[in-house]
Amino acid sequence: MPDPTVFTGIIDKYLPEPESSLVSGIIFGINLDHKTIFYDQIKRVGLLHIVVLSGMNISLLSGLISTLTIRVGKRISLLLNMLIIIFFVAFVGIQAPILRAAFMSILTSVGTIFGKNTLTIYILILSAICMIIIKPDWLTSISFQLSYAATFGMLLFAPKSQPKGLLGYCLTDLRISIAAQIFTAPIIFLYFRQVSLISPLANLLVSWTIAPIMIFGFLAASLGKIHYALGELFAFICFGLTHYIVIIIVTLSKPDFAFVQF
Repeated sequence: MPDPTVFTGIIDKYLPEPESSLVSGIIFGINLDHKTIFYDQIKRVGLLHIVVLSGMNISLLSGLISTLTIRVGKRISLLLNMLIIIFFVAFVGIQAPILRAAFMSILTSVGTIFGKNTLTIYILILSAICMIIIKPDWLTSISFQLSYAATFGMLLFAPKSQPKGLLGYCLTDLRISIAAQIFTAPIIFLYFRQVSLISPLANLLVSWTIAPIMIFGFLAASLGKIHYALGELFAFICFGLTHYIVIIIVTLSKPDFAFVQF
């Protein structure tokens, strides 16, 4: 299987920091450097969950695909979502965070499309227990806890039917992102002793960018591996989206009321 660092290296060639780290975190689950000022700023605005590869990130991508394929029927749409997830795992390689995210996303897609969120939550909890049994040290992993908390919140608040149109997708996207933020906030508080008061606004401003970043980042990394010039356009789009996120994070992290430190 391919090594994700091969593709993150390609992203690094296209994009400067911290934009390249954002793309690598959102798509490949590569952890940001915890010692940087930018990492602290992400915590301040309550957006740490977007750079942890989780069921939420991939499900936002799946939600976009579902919206674009709504006219082909639920079953075909669901099949396309699963194929995209499987292809994504094959593309980046079977790594613990990626496999976990893919597994959660498949469960989420099935539950969301067929309106069986409650049953999917039980399966999600069971999968978490199984993974902890297989690898107990995951229980103390912040990324593990954040990814499951985000997906759990998303399942509770996910709509029972597919959104219609671009506006419907954006509203659903926002709803899911805020739900993920609510459920990850206690974990962030536990480890970092801080609560972001500006996170609802931050999520409102950036949540719509996650799915496009995953799509264009995927294209930039895959085509860039073939030839640098092939991925330049998609990398340029990724830069615009991630630079926008950087501006939002830096700007919203400045006010003293942005978060409360305990």
